Amino acid sequence: MRTLSFLAAAGVAAALAGAAHAQPAEVTVTLGDRLEREAGRELGHAEVAEQARALEARLERELASNPAYEGARIHLVLTDVAPNRPTRQQLSDTPGLDYIRSFSVGGAAIEGEITTADGQVRPVRYDWYSHDIRDARYQSTWQDADRAFMRFSRRLAEGRL
Repeated sequence: MRTLSFLAAAGVAAALAGAAHAQPAEVTVTLGDRLEREAGRELGHAEVAEQARALEARLERELASNPAYEGARIHLVLTDVAPNRPTRQQLSDTPGLDYIRSFSVGGAAIEGEITTADGQVRPVRYDWYSHDIRDARYQSTWQDADRAFMRFSRRLAEGRL
C-alpha cells in the first residue's frame, strides 16, 4: 500500500516537473487603430480594453491544454468589437439610450499572427457576428463578443484556423 502511494506521488511530482519546463504560449492582444479611435470616442476605452484582456485570458486557457502551442508567440489585434447593449460610455453620452430596451447584434473581428516555437509564422484572421437581432434581446453587453472569443480560441486550440 505504501509503495503504491509513493509511486503515485512520484508520478505526480514527475508530471509537475515536466509541466514546469513547458513554456506556455505568450499571448498579446492589442486594439486596432480604428477600434482604438472608436473606443475613445464612442464605446469607452476601459470597456474595450477589458474585452482585449478577456480575449487574451480565454486564449491562454484554451492553449494551455495543447502542447503544439508551447513556446509559441501569438500576437493578435482586435480590429472590431460590437456590443449587444449600450456601453457605459454610450449611456453616458446619449441620454435617449436605455440599457434594457436598446440592443443590437454584436460580435468581434480578430487578426494577427502566430509564431511557433520552431519559428514558423502563420497569419490568422477570424470574425463572428450574430445574425439575428431577436437573439440580442436577452443578452448582456458583450455576450456576442465573448462568443466570438470562445469560438476563435477553441478553433485555434484545435488547429482549425
